[in-house]
Amino acid sequence: MKTTNLIAALLISAFALPVFAQTAATPGINQTQRNQEARIEQGARSGELTRSEANNLQRQQNQIQADKRAAKADGVVTRAERHQIKRKQHQANRAIHHKKHNARAA
Repeated sequence: MKTTNLIAALLISAFALPVFAQTAATPGINQTQRNQEARIEQGARSGELTRSEANNLQRQQNQIQADKRAAKADGVVTRAERHQIKRKQHQANRAIHHKKHNARAA
């Protein structure tokens, strides 16, 4: 009887592991977000970004954070959710670059 329970538990855990592999962990997305926020902060300190530009870029980061939080709400970040967040981060990356390299200065 104990052997049967042990085998059943092992089978259940073997099938459950792939589900847990697609958890709400988003290390690449988190690192990109940290990098972008650091670039915004550096741009504001150096004068490459005006206060208004920095605020707008930070609002964009806050929206990405909200999207990430919503995607994680059910415990699993799907491929589509991950793609959408990464697409928004790519747009934010271009916006940061554009704002830091335009003719305006603080």
